[in-house]
Amino acid sequence: MTARALMFQGTGSDVGKSTLVAGVARLLRNRGFRVRPFKPQNMSNNAAVTADGGEIGRAQALQARAAGVAPSIHMNPVLLKPQSEVGAQVVVRGRVIGNAKAAQYQEMKPALMTAVLDSFARLCGEADIVLVEGAGSASEVNLRRNDIANMGFAGAAGVPVVLIGDIERGGVIASLVGTHAVLPPEDARLIEGFIVNKFRGDPGLFADGMRTIAEVTGWRALGLVPHFDGVRHLPAEDVLGLSAREIKPGANVRIAVLAYPRVSNFDDFDPLRMEPAVDLEFVRPGTPIPAGVDLVVLPGSKATIADLADLRAAGWDIDLKAHVRRGGRVLGICGGYQMLGNSIADPAGIEGPPGICEGLGLLDVATQLTGDKLLVEVAGTRMAGAPFTGYEMHVGRTDGADCVRPMLRFADGRLDGAASANGRIEGCYVHGLFADDAQRSDWLARLGAGTSAVNYEDVVEKALYDLAQHLERHIDCDALLGLARAPRLTASATA
Repeated sequence: MTARALMFQGTGSDVGKSTLVAGVARLLRNRGFRVRPFKPQNMSNNAAVTADGGEIGRAQALQARAAGVAPSIHMNPVLLKPQSEVGAQVVVRGRVIGNAKAAQYQEMKPALMTAVLDSFARLCGEADIVLVEGAGSASEVNLRRNDIANMGFAGAAGVPVVLIGDIERGGVIASLVGTHAVLPPEDARLIEGFIVNKFRGDPGLFADGMRTIAEVTGWRALGLVPHFDGVRHLPAEDVLGLSAREIKPGANVRIAVLAYPRVSNFDDFDPLRMEPAVDLEFVRPGTPIPAGVDLVVLPGSKATIADLADLRAAGWDIDLKAHVRRGGRVLGICGGYQMLGNSIADPAGIEGPPGICEGLGLLDVATQLTGDKLLVEVAGTRMAGAPFTGYEMHVGRTDGADCVRPMLRFADGRLDGAASANGRIEGCYVHGLFADDAQRSDWLARLGAGTSAVNYEDVVEKALYDLAQHLERHIDCDALLGLARAPRLTASATA
């Protein structure tokens, strides 16, 4: 095994770890390296389907793209998909193994470390360098026992660490120095350098700050990275990354997406957000659905019945009915499609306590959550004729009278979705529809916005290119590369 590895951890969540790893992956690929991204444990309801038939965090799929390789289940061997404040669905190597409360999951970690190290070893066997992303904060010493996400993994695999701090949120000197102070000495020694991210203003004004951090911690200063505006063109992994409404003077179509507490796969709407003619807003609980919007979208959900209850608690069911009476359009995707029906049954407790609940009754269909999770890339045409590509990621089956008006026809002849008699309310199971330029153009034309002005794939590629160039200018990339070293993997991990 000749691969080297380097791990990027953060002083907290949303400090830019995922984006930096994607940028470094593209940067090193441009230099001719075979690069693989790796995140031992991720917590996100924004997931991607892999070619090997599983699911991983959306950030690792983007990082794989940056590295120029297909996403693999080994790039994110443990994925936690939150279903409640204290519990999550546990996905190991792309497949659901069950649900666990937070305390239960802590006891599962030692067994999961074996799968984590094995997946890491597989990636090391096909790469020159593996870029490892930590999770949350490196300073969570309360979770250090049995840790597989941060220092626990770094120590077990013998991988050096670069620590990232976010100056945008304030207190970056204290957060980096404080992390050094609370870490056990053996963990602090694993950190070789630090990066300060999301800087705005004159970098000369923070030169003393960089020196102070280096002097107090003994870590090497690797770069002060200015805020990268192009990050808004890259898929966000965490709901924290959902931007507020961006009002566009030239927009003539307004779309509202309901951001219920367990919203999933919200990157479905990134391409719409980029369209100059579209004013897109994520509506959060506590805010009514705006009057006068052209389309209301019910997106995916990790816990459909629970999110439907929260939808009602927010009064959105009343707003939706008023929107429909005014002639507005409604689209449900995956869990949102299930909510639009008459009922949702979860007899086995797949997404929460077993039970059945009444749906919104906007489509004459009913859903039963049973069977294995379907994870597959799909393509076909909308029944009206526009082509699409996307993916399915769901459990359960939806049937009913409105299914005689399906929304989509797959290339293999299967039908998906349902529509109301007047065609203004539709639902389907396919994610990623709006990333297809032809399908998005068709939707925009139906909504009166003309055709698409965006080539989505080109926009993402340009953002990755610009990000790599940005990091080349502001990080000591040769020093960063020099810190990477061959991991120390035991025989059991490489078997």
